[in-house]
Amino acid sequence: MTEPIRVVLVDDQALFRAGIRMVIDSQPDLTVVGEAADGREGIEVVRTTRPDVVLMDVRMPVMDGLAATAEILHQPEPPRVVVLTTFDLDEAAARAIQQGASGFLLKDSEPESLLSAVRTVHAGSAVIAASATRELFAHIADAGTARPVPPTWNDLTEREREIFALAAQGLSNSEIAEREFLSEATVKTHISRVLTKLSLRDRVQLVVFAYEHGLA
Repeated sequence: MTEPIRVVLVDDQALFRAGIRMVIDSQPDLTVVGEAADGREGIEVVRTTRPDVVLMDVRMPVMDGLAATAEILHQPEPPRVVVLTTFDLDEAAARAIQQGASGFLLKDSEPESLLSAVRTVHAGSAVIAASATRELFAHIADAGTARPVPPTWNDLTEREREIFALAAQGLSNSEIAEREFLSEATVKTHISRVLTKLSLRDRVQLVVFAYEHGLA
């Protein structure tokens, strides 16, 4: 039998943590291995318990979720982090994704959505679709602040840049395949090469890269 996915909860509301723990521990393939009431405590709990996934509140005393996320993701072999927020188009959520979080969830999400999110990020994917990421970053984008494009951008072929542009618009593999008259397998290969060359973890990070460097 495979080991259950190990989860840490970081939120300053004890009742909220208790509810989430009940939901997660009700599943045979998931288990809560630690809790924390602020970001600083969360960093220590993550360091000692070595979870697979962290559910991180954004707004907490002592240290907020953004600072804690940044520090956790700099640890060796860091866990996946999913940010919990009360606002759909939240600048804090966008900043957390820029720092490497695997996505965000609304705190009033259905239990099934929460469970699905934990399993999804553990499997190596992002919680939120690239299209949702694009909407989020378009909402908060600040014109004129684009960073210079890194040298690795020049490693992309012309075809890979075309695929990058479509993925940055939030199109799925099937949508790109239909538009470019390619197989989904071919699109997946192109996306994989783009992510590798740009040192990006997933399609959500691809959208972030596009906005940060004025390529969206």
